[in-house]
Amino acid sequence: MKSFSFARNHLAAPFGGLAFLASFLLSAVCAEAQTATSAYRPGVTPEGAVYYLPRTALRISVLVERTSYVPGDFAAYAKRYLRLQDVGLEPVVSHRVLGITQMPFGQADPAKAYAVKFNAKTVAANVALADDGRLLAINAEPQQEKQGDVAQPFTPAKKAAAVNPRQYMSEEILAAGSKAKMAELTSREIYDLRENRSLIVKGQADFMPQDGQQLNLMLAQINTQETALRSLFEGTTTRDTTEHVLTFLPQKAVSREVLFRLSQKMGMVDADDLSGEPFYISIDDISTLPPTDEEEAAKVKKKDYEAGVYVNVPGRMRSTISQGIDQIGQAEYPCAQFGNVELLSGDLFNKHYTTQLWISPVTGAVERLQADIKK
Repeated sequence: MKSFSFARNHLAAPFGGLAFLASFLLSAVCAEAQTATSAYRPGVTPEGAVYYLPRTALRISVLVERTSYVPGDFAAYAKRYLRLQDVGLEPVVSHRVLGITQMPFGQADPAKAYAVKFNAKTVAANVALADDGRLLAINAEPQQEKQGDVAQPFTPAKKAAAVNPRQYMSEEILAAGSKAKMAELTSREIYDLRENRSLIVKGQADFMPQDGQQLNLMLAQINTQETALRSLFEGTTTRDTTEHVLTFLPQKAVSREVLFRLSQKMGMVDADDLSGEPFYISIDDISTLPPTDEEEAAKVKKKDYEAGVYVNVPGRMRSTISQGIDQIGQAEYPCAQFGNVELLSGDLFNKHYTTQLWISPVTGAVERLQADIKK
């Protein structure tokens, strides 16, 4: 965040093409004690500052789970020795979407750039900008950015250490002369483990545990051994979850635009990659603000702008994400693009007032305005 202090009189207006800028500078020179604008990147100059109002974008987080199946060494004998049906004999990889979340955040809008230049004879002002030039506050400390501006990264759960089933094989199994014989002996070991567990639970084992803690440890060890040996027949399935963060900038209402695609083998792929199943996004403009008349807006651009601070009056949007015909996520947010720009009079910032202004970093709307008359 950038913050600068300088003398001020009035806050000035947006700039557009070179022709408009030249005419505006000429009128500003002629105006008494008025501010001047100049084309400049967001930041501070010796005479003033340039700021942007934000546009509202969506940060979309997609959690994708990758499932990988690796057949066991004895998968071909699973039905014969353990009576297991439908055990896969080939590796398989698949992907699926676990969840999608949406959060709005602010971006500097190059179409809403405003230059300010102040008269050194007036009171001092402090303007706080975000790193990308968005106006955050005037004469006040800006609030922390929220509503998704600071996204929490996804942290996958820690995996348990992989168990090598061969460490539970007896000497007889390891010395077997063929894979079929190893599978047969391993299946017998599994049945022995099951029998031992049953005897312990029934209290009929030759070596019974002394207390409940020892009982739990013995049963846990038997379960670990059986699971490891069974994996030689059943195979091993691992699951990994990754987060993919997409940025979507609504410019207008859209219906079922492809947001991304998901391939069963490759995972998330680009929107134009036809190997994946499409996921769609729809944006509805649900603003209650009257639409802006384009002709009137064009006339305003040709006029000299009144001094003051320009802020957004955001509209509202509804964002819907779907897979096929199934809706999997919907949310409503304020949206700067679907609203209007309004002027806060420069009179609020003259030497007769102590004015503090806080601006939403996401929508550019006034979050708080406090103006006290100086005594």
